[in-house]
Amino acid sequence: MSEFLYLFSGEEWAGSPAEMQQHMQRWAVWAKELTEKGHVKAPGRPLERTGKLVQGRQKVVVDGPFAEAKDVIGGYLLIEAEDLAHAVELAKGCPALERGGTVEVRPVMKMSR
Repeated sequence: MSEFLYLFSGEEWAGSPAEMQQHMQRWAVWAKELTEKGHVKAPGRPLERTGKLVQGRQKVVVDGPFAEAKDVIGGYLLIEAEDLAHAVELAKGCPALERGGTVEVRPVMKMSR
């Protein structure tokens, strides 16, 4: 098994409170299924939309992130899967996709200790 990071972005949050509640329930069901099948290595959490960027050799600190709204990372999840193809297949169940979102699937580099 290998580790993969899911980065969630671009999800549209329009809808009534009841619709939002139903959508969040779908997120909970999806996460529970991944957990029960042994894929969740570390539960992620939603991220705030604000932060700071530390840049370059001068370590300049600026407000950020400065990305298109659709590209702002809204949350993450660390999972285990057989390989990249398996991780991608698991990501296809993500409720963010129902609302125009994306799931970036990134392999976590194996490092010797």
